Amino acid sequence: MPNPKQIQNTRTLSLKNPNVKIQMTNQIPNPNAKFDLEERTSRFGEAVIDFSHSIPYSPINKPLISQIVRSGTSIGANYMEADCAESKKDFRHKIAICKKESKETCHWLRMIAKANPAQTKECRILWQEAREFTLIFSSIINSPKK
Repeated sequence: MPNPKQIQNTRTLSLKNPNVKIQMTNQIPNPNAKFDLEERTSRFGEAVIDFSHSIPYSPINKPLISQIVRSGTSIGANYMEADCAESKKDFRHKIAICKKESKETCHWLRMIAKANPAQTKECRILWQEAREFTLIFSSIINSPKK
């Protein structure tokens, strides 16, 4: 029987390609669960790439697509660097970059939603995940130094 505190919230992002579906699932944390941020950030980067293919090409969208792909995929790359940090200071610095990239991704998603009202639903789903990364990385940065 599932723990009543485990509430599952599933969001599915359907792009123009009917074979591509992006599913983001978040649960209220189980204290004994192991969280794999490397996998989660990688999947997010893949979702951003898939989403960028669904955005119509235009002079306004061209730089927005470039920016969202850069910031959205950078979160996972910087997290992997943090995972291999040479010191605690280096780790905190790399996590701070992850936080900055996730905040930047939220910004670009907002701009894409403004430029492409038909993409608003997909932007909201990705925005929520980027926002959750921002909160996770903020929590890591603000945790007591040991």
